[in-house]
Amino acid sequence: MKLLRYGPLGKEKPGLLDANDTIRDLSGLINDLDPETISSETFAKIAAIDPESLPVVDGSPRIGACVGKPGKYICIGLNYSDHAAEAGMELPPEPIVFFKATSAVCGPNDTVEIPRGATKTDWEVELGIVIGKYAKYVDEADALDYVAGYCLTNDVSERAFQLEHSGQWVKGKSADTFGPTGPWLVTRDEIADPQNLSMWLDVNDKRYQDGSTKTMVYGVAFVVSYLSRFMSLQPGDIISTGTPPGVGMGQNPQVYLKPGDVMELGIEGLGRQRQEVVQG
Repeated sequence: MKLLRYGPLGKEKPGLLDANDTIRDLSGLINDLDPETISSETFAKIAAIDPESLPVVDGSPRIGACVGKPGKYICIGLNYSDHAAEAGMELPPEPIVFFKATSAVCGPNDTVEIPRGATKTDWEVELGIVIGKYAKYVDEADALDYVAGYCLTNDVSERAFQLEHSGQWVKGKSADTFGPTGPWLVTRDEIADPQNLSMWLDVNDKRYQDGSTKTMVYGVAFVVSYLSRFMSLQPGDIISTGTPPGVGMGQNPQVYLKPGDVMELGIEGLGRQRQEVVQG
């Protein structure tokens, strides 16, 4: 299933994308697609219903982030061998873990704001994992059982804040609108192999990123298991798993976002995003 949230910011409703790409309203079944409702039980209830019996959502509503009010937004850094090479950094012996503030989360087609004082705002197409049930000390062999599904994310980053200021990466990752997420939460059963998905990102119609989850250093199952050693994972938590090469920081000369730019990105089976860049 492809589950989504639609409507004005802060007033999103849950929806289902049917086989004809028509949005169907799920608000008669669940209040939202959030930590309270993301579960195998909820998904089974939705799957049992004929989509054609659900109300059609007319027009072209705004699409919100596919998870409402996630408890945690966890990111994995330098998780693609070819991206680490372009960044001139060694592959980490263990996953690099950092957080993006949940206040950064926005819809997949919302505008992205360059924060005040920023000089090196960058893009990163990434595979997002959505946790479906409480996970703690999970074995890698069982880790996918705790995944509700997958989504497309853009880990927008201000490199100067991230790398040239002292402290943690979170400062360069957490500005408002730095977390476009969605358009859909695609349930795990629809993605046969999360380690074999093509992914791409364009800026102003120029292809910068053209990669595959094949080159991830630490795969989905390992990442879920690894994180569950250090913190419990809850339904609705989002894990953004790293980016392939082609970010602005890796260009020669480097290229960074400016007001008026347009980012378009996608992952096989998970839809696409489009964001116009504005000055915050």
